[in-house]
Amino acid sequence: MVRHLVVGDLRVQRIERKGGRRSWTVVWPEGALHAEADRFLRVHDGSGTQKTYAYYLVDHLRWLERECLAFDAVQLRDLERYMGVVGAEVRMPLGEPWRIGKRPYGRSALSTAASCLKGFYLHQSSLGVNVDLGGKLDGTRLPSRVDRHRSLLGHLKSAMAANPLAPKGPHRRHPKMLPDGAREKLLATVNSARDRMVVTWLADGGLRIGELCGLHLVDLHLRENAACGECRAPHLHVCHRLGNPNRAEAKTKYSWRVEHGTVTGGLIKRVSPAMVHSYFEYLTGEYPREAGHGMLLVQLHGACVGQPWAPVGARRMLGRAGKRAGLGLVKPHAFRHTFTSAVLDAADGNLLIARDAGGWASAATVDEVYGHVDVHDPAFDSALRAVWGETR
Repeated sequence: MVRHLVVGDLRVQRIERKGGRRSWTVVWPEGALHAEADRFLRVHDGSGTQKTYAYYLVDHLRWLERECLAFDAVQLRDLERYMGVVGAEVRMPLGEPWRIGKRPYGRSALSTAASCLKGFYLHQSSLGVNVDLGGKLDGTRLPSRVDRHRSLLGHLKSAMAANPLAPKGPHRRHPKMLPDGAREKLLATVNSARDRMVVTWLADGGLRIGELCGLHLVDLHLRENAACGECRAPHLHVCHRLGNPNRAEAKTKYSWRVEHGTVTGGLIKRVSPAMVHSYFEYLTGEYPREAGHGMLLVQLHGACVGQPWAPVGARRMLGRAGKRAGLGLVKPHAFRHTFTSAVLDAADGNLLIARDAGGWASAATVDEVYGHVDVHDPAFDSALRAVWGETR
């Protein structure tokens, strides 16, 4: 089965494969494959990167059509001009007819676009097309302390890949946290035990919405000393599955398996007593006995009642509940930001604890996004007063 999402003349096409696998490519208006784009995207087949790159690449390909530029004629200055145009905040005809109604790329989107374009033109260069541009893009730089910390055997690295298209200057992301008291207000607003469980599990577990909606009942070991033997306390296993009927996928791809009906491996996350309580309230009061799919979250209303609940349904539920509670639009990832920041504070800044509690791949990411100092801390106050020349 093949479905497509129209982006413009060129479009991104999703291809459904056997076993629940999906691939993404770029096609021309008549449905023919865009050969160069397809060859590049096949390199990333089976990963979420393929879908992300497909949408960034189709935007660039439409710009090339508008500029009448062939792949072998593109210069580095053309790519720099493109990066400037897609990130431009000013209103001008540059977006007509190429990016009608679309917002300029933000800092994060520009970084992703830079990675996509570098990968695409390096791939072209490896095939003998525009080798000169490939050489200019394939640069290196000295590794930073963060680079060495993130990399395996980082202390031995003498060079790191550089991208001349990437945004310049320091960058620190500021995550959007939940408003104060949001959890309590949402719990008082939502209409079902399932929705109360979603709020509780997002708040106490730091789960991504794809991880939560992708959970199966066998992934939950909600008692002490479970049979898996991997964690004494109540916990769950986040397992990356490609064939979930609700299309929910965990971002993390740790190996896992099922032996004699017991799940082992995956990303192991502790669960709170409140999470266990909300689970049993939902399971005993609303979960359909005849459900044969084994997934945790199900639809409670409509023609598909009892079927697995898709992440988009959970997002919409939280959005509606947030507006009813006077919180504005509540997004699932805000729970994860709030959870990780709270764990980092409670652990006195221990990055490893915050990394493992939130399921982050790198402690450096936690440090970059959530690391901060308490401005009221006595040590912080003392350091400032010493710089100011004050005595106490």
